Amino acid sequence: MKELPKVYFERLLEACPDIIIAVDKTGNVIFYNDGAQRTLGYKAREVLGTPVVRLYRDSDEAGRVMAAMRDGQGRVKTFETEFAAKDGRVVAVTVSGSIIHDEKGREQGSIGFAKEITDLREHEQLLTLGQLAVSLAHEINNPLEVLVNQVELLERYLKHKASSEDYAREHERIDAVKRELRRIQAIVERVGEMAAEGSYALREYMPGRLMTDLGLDNEPVLQASASTAVVATHLQGKTVLVVDDDDGVRSSMADILSGEGCDVLTTPSGSEALRFIGQRRFDLVISDVQMPDMDGYELFRRIRSEHAELPVVLMTAYYYDKDHVIKRSKAEGLRDVIFKKPIDPSRLREIVEARTSG
Repeated sequence: MKELPKVYFERLLEACPDIIIAVDKTGNVIFYNDGAQRTLGYKAREVLGTPVVRLYRDSDEAGRVMAAMRDGQGRVKTFETEFAAKDGRVVAVTVSGSIIHDEKGREQGSIGFAKEITDLREHEQLLTLGQLAVSLAHEINNPLEVLVNQVELLERYLKHKASSEDYAREHERIDAVKRELRRIQAIVERVGEMAAEGSYALREYMPGRLMTDLGLDNEPVLQASASTAVVATHLQGKTVLVVDDDDGVRSSMADILSGEGCDVLTTPSGSEALRFIGQRRFDLVISDVQMPDMDGYELFRRIRSEHAELPVVLMTAYYYDKDHVIKRSKAEGLRDVIFKKPIDPSRLREIVEARTSG
C-alpha cells in the first residue's frame, strides 16, 4: 500500500479542531495547530520555540502530564489536566499523547492531542447539583412534615383548652406559621421540579452576584386553612399502620390520626410492617416510597399478594417518580398516592376516611 506523503498528515493535524501540540526534547513547542490557536488564543508565532509549560495552568500540571506519560510506558490516554488560555481562562482538557523516540530509543520530544471538556465538566456539575437538589428536597420535606403536623396538633389543643379570646389571638399566630411553612413547601417543590427539568434561569441579587431564579416572586402564597380539627367519629376505631423510616414523620402522623380516633401503629421498616400485618388486622397501610430495606412498591406488591383486601396509600417527598415506584404500583392497582410531603392534615384525614369507609 502506498504511503501518504508527509504533507497530508501535516494538513490533517493543522486542520483538526482539537488542540495538537508537539514539543522537542527540551520542552519547547515545535508544532501548534489551528485548533490550539482557536481554543487558547495564542498565535502560532507567539508559541513556537517557547517552553510548553506556559500553556499549562502551572508548571506542576505540565510535570504531572509528562510523569503520567513516562509511567504509562511513553503514552497517556484521555488524561485530565488544565491549560491556561491567553486571556487568563483555565481550560479543562483531556490529553492523549506519546513520547517520541529515535531509532536508538532516545527521547526526542512528545506530541499530544487535547480535547476541551469545560462544557462536559459544567454538565457533570449540573447533574451533581440536580441530584443534590432532589436529596435536599427530600431531607427538608421530612422535618416539614413534622412541623405541619405539630402545628395542627397545637391548634387542636388550643381549640379545646384556650379561652375564646386567647384562641383568637393564638390562631392568628398559627395561621402565620402555616403560611410560612407553605412558602417553604413551595420553594422546596420548585427546587425539585427544576432538578427534574434540568434547566433554570439566573438573576442578579446584588451587583456582580447571581442566584438561581426560582420563579416564585409573583406566585400567590397559599393561605393556611382556618378550619379546626374536630374528632371525626367515622374514623373512630380505624386501625392504621404508618410505615416511614423518619421518626418524626411517624410520630407526628400517629398523633394526627390518633386525634381522629384511629388506632395507630408505626414502624420504620417494610419487612417489620409485613410481620405486623400478619399478626393483626389493619384497615389501612400508609407507607413512604423510599425506605432502606424495602421500597413502597415492594411493600405494596407483597401486601396485595398476601392481603388483597387491605388498602395501601403511598407517600413520597420526591417531586418526580425517579425509580418508577409510583408508576409500577398504580399499574398494579394502587389507588391513592400522596405525591408531596408534608401532607396536609385535612388531606390525610380525607384519604383515611375514603380508604377505610365501606
